[in-house]
Amino acid sequence: MSTTAPDPQRVREASLEELHRLRLPLPPPDFPLVWEPGDHIELRPGPEIEARAACLNVVLARAWGMPPELGVQWLAEARLVDRLTPPEWRFVADGDGDERAFALHVEALFALAWLLGIAMDLDPLRGAADGLMERLPDLAHGESFAAWRRRTLAAPRSVTDAARQLDLYYCLDWSLRECALRRLPLPGQLDAGAAGQRRWALEWAVVFTGPYHGAAPSWEQVDLST
Repeated sequence: MSTTAPDPQRVREASLEELHRLRLPLPPPDFPLVWEPGDHIELRPGPEIEARAACLNVVLARAWGMPPELGVQWLAEARLVDRLTPPEWRFVADGDGDERAFALHVEALFALAWLLGIAMDLDPLRGAADGLMERLPDLAHGESFAAWRRRTLAAPRSVTDAARQLDLYYCLDWSLRECALRRLPLPGQLDAGAAGQRRWALEWAVVFTGPYHGAAPSWEQVDLST
């Protein structure tokens, strides 16, 4: 359900305070806000986030050696084939694509798990939590999509908490890229690539309505250029 977005300036101040605590470079004063005062906000429906997480789980399994026929069969039985993007489908079905690039999606999947309430936090100092894959469909033992949903009983985060994380990772993405350019030490395990993956998931899941926002993007349409 759509609601008024939190004050973007106060959220940004909290994000900058976190970057300062981590001793990371701060974005310039004209760094854009993610949303404007008065915009409306909502989180994509839980089942849609679950479906995206399940698809990425299969993509990762393929990157880590799962046979293509098993991935395709699982997706077909879950009725999720049409939820894959064209590049994901080509990779799952035919192995067409850079498996190393697809393996990076573990951090996007971690952010989706956090949104669903099945991962505890998105600590910017640490990579994807140990045990993450245990909270996702157990493909090796044939756990179905429906059985996984019954087992996890996802409780999606509030849209306000999701927006705050989005703004933090929007700023963190810039800051860690700056660290790479200036060859500055990182405060923890997360680098710009991992932060960008988490931001990708958050940008997709948090939907804004306002004069400067268009239609909600598909997974492949998420813009991480800023």
